[in-house]
Amino acid sequence: MLEIGHSDRPYLPRGVRIVEDRVRGGRILLAPEKAVALDAIGEAILDRVNGEATFGAIVKDLADTYEAPQGQIAADVQRFMMGLRSRIFLRVKT
Repeated sequence: MLEIGHSDRPYLPRGVRIVEDRVRGGRILLAPEKAVALDAIGEAILDRVNGEATFGAIVKDLADTYEAPQGQIAADVQRFMMGLRSRIFLRVKT
């Protein structure tokens, strides 16, 4: 699977959404017959995924917000999104 490009716009496909986990607390990424518990980092990334923001803009916003190097943020976000994409929790518009 190809990496997500700088100008690609990630989005959650139909049927995938972020919901509050009332039992354990926190938020989960929910899809038909699948669920992934999100940590604070996953939430921060997915809060910026709206189908309009580019991968590059998401990385820049995270780097600015957390005062972290863009290169490190880009690598971490890429790895996270590619994992979700391989499990069909995330898609991208090119």
